[in-house]
Amino acid sequence: MSFVASCRALAPAFLCQHTDVLLYLTPTAALALLIRILAGSHPFFFLFTVAGTICHELAHYLVGLLTGARPTSLTIIPRRVKTGHWELGSVTLTRVRWYNAAPAALAPFLIITIPFLVAHWRTAPGWHFQPLDLLLAFALAPQFLSFWPSPVDWRIAWRSWPYLLIIAAGAALLAHYHPGLYPFVKA
Repeated sequence: MSFVASCRALAPAFLCQHTDVLLYLTPTAALALLIRILAGSHPFFFLFTVAGTICHELAHYLVGLLTGARPTSLTIIPRRVKTGHWELGSVTLTRVRWYNAAPAALAPFLIITIPFLVAHWRTAPGWHFQPLDLLLAFALAPQFLSFWPSPVDWRIAWRSWPYLLIIAAGAALLAHYHPGLYPFVKA
């Protein structure tokens, strides 16, 4: 049995078509795990998380700007908070409403596209490891650590609970008018 056939037996075809991208990102993900472990042991290793912190806070800032949440300040200087852990950065939004809370608070999810786009760029013409790939691994590893919104981000995102009603109503309408759209859901 070939690799492609065995892959398709276990995973969706989409993943099997992009195994080169996943293989390219494996060392980057391992490096991200190592950075995570080391950053918890000594503040010096926060230097390796700076690129991710900048992307995380810029995502909040830019999406806040686009959605009218009025960002007023952005900082990437780490500081200790009252609970004893480190806050690596923050953005202050002065006009958070129900319609812009979730997009602005959950904007870091957009960051995860960066490693995949770079991996696609590097593997599309045929992958040959070069010294640039080692540099890219160090630049992309923090993105794996920074794409998940913080607990504060999640609390802010809950202000957009009306979106849940809109999504549920849209799904109900789709299920009613296009019953073949959800073949695995039994009515």
